[in-house]
Amino acid sequence: MAVTAFRWTNFLVRVVVAFALVFATYNPSGHSWVHWFIESTNKLDPIIILTAIILIIGWAVYLRATARSLGFFGSLLVVALFGSMIWAMIFYGWLSLDNPSVLGYVALVLLSVLLAVGISWSHIRRRITGQIDVDDVETNI
Repeated sequence: MAVTAFRWTNFLVRVVVAFALVFATYNPSGHSWVHWFIESTNKLDPIIILTAIILIIGWAVYLRATARSLGFFGSLLVVALFGSMIWAMIFYGWLSLDNPSVLGYVALVLLSVLLAVGISWSHIRRRITGQIDVDDVETNI
């Protein structure tokens, strides 16, 4: 049976996992899988390959769920919303282009939020509108 209860804590867990996925893959601090791989002398180290597969699985789950729930147009709208938020922060002086790593962190945070919204959107839409996705309907066949 599909779980119909969706609370803020459910969304918060998805946000935290999205942050972990995005920032473990790449971040401007230099402590990420991408940096680890680039700096490694043995690119075929089993631990590097294992962690790459784990990250790819995480990205596949989040990207597939986001693509299915938001679709191309919905994802484009969220990206446009976040892009305009970054533009406004730069325009009003809240964010400076002098430090590109800060802009990188903001972009990675917004990407994490996009993935969390994408993986949660079916639940959020059901709570807002009462409509369910076809995937959520159970039949007795």
